[in-house]
Order: sequence, then C-alpha cells, then structure tokens
Amino acid sequence: MRAISNLFIPFILVFVISYGLFKKTNVYESFISGVKDGFPLIMKMFPSLLAMILAINVFTNSGIVNDFFSFLKPALALLNIPFDILPIAIMRPISGSFGLALLNDLYTQYGPDSFISVLSSVIQGSSDTTIYIITLYFGTIGIKKIKYSLWAGLLADMVAVILSLIIVPLFF
Repeated sequence: MRAISNLFIPFILVFVISYGLFKKTNVYESFISGVKDGFPLIMKMFPSLLAMILAINVFTNSGIVNDFFSFLKPALALLNIPFDILPIAIMRPISGSFGLALLNDLYTQYGPDSFISVLSSVIQGSSDTTIYIITLYFGTIGIKKIKYSLWAGLLADMVAVILSLIIVPLFF
C-alpha cells in the first residue's frame, strides 16, 4: 500500500503530461500560463491568510485559551463531557491544522482507540474550519457582509459537536 501511495502523484504527473502530448498541447507553456494566472490570486489571498495565522498564534500563545478552558472545567464535569475535547471543539472552526495538532496530541496521550480520541476524531471530521473559510475565501473575493454566513457556519459546528457528544457514547 505504501508503494502505491508513493507512486500515485508521479503517476498522475506522467498521465497529465502524456495526455497533453497526445492532444498535441504544449504542456510546459500551459503550466507556465497557469502559474502566471494563479500568482495574482495568491497575492490577493496572502493578506487575509497572514492576518488569520497571526490572530491564531496570538490567541493560542497568549495563554488565554488555557485560562478559558480551566474556567469551564467544573461545568463540563457536571455535564459528563471530557475536558480534553474542548480545545478541539473550540479551535477546529478557527484552524484545521491546529485541530489536527490537538488531535495528534490526544492520540499520543490516550491512544487512538480511546473514547476521547474517537470522540475528538468525530468532532474533527464532522465540523468545518468556518472562520478560516470566511477569512480566506470571503476576504479574497471582497465579501464584507459575513454575519449570517459566520452564524450559520458556527451553528453547524456547534451542532456537530453536540451530536458527536450524543452519538459517539452510543457506539463506543
């Protein structure tokens, strides 16, 4: 299986080049043209992406996250919700990469087959990176009125977390 995955991208590359040659297309010129057309889009997306990454780093490295989570610990204990899933539930809508890093930490700490790891995996898989999507895509095309999209996305993420908390214990 590992050999197949290692050969997959080179196979696609050879296939695309072969298909272009079969269709008598200058593959290299088409590639260069695509890069030139895509570069302005990258330059347009970069400020939004940089601002979001900066905000995430300031938010997570300041220690506010840990203080806020500690404040909620007694309430979560009353509701029988594992404290360790809260960072993923809150950070997943902000950053998918940070959510995956937190999930990896839970796998390392509890093992991949533990209840907390399975619950966190379901939350990670069923929620979306709402704030990332709105920041990057809406910012790129210049949409300023994001209120309803933000609320709908965050509501969907909250429903995903709540349903995960209800459904995973039924099957675990």
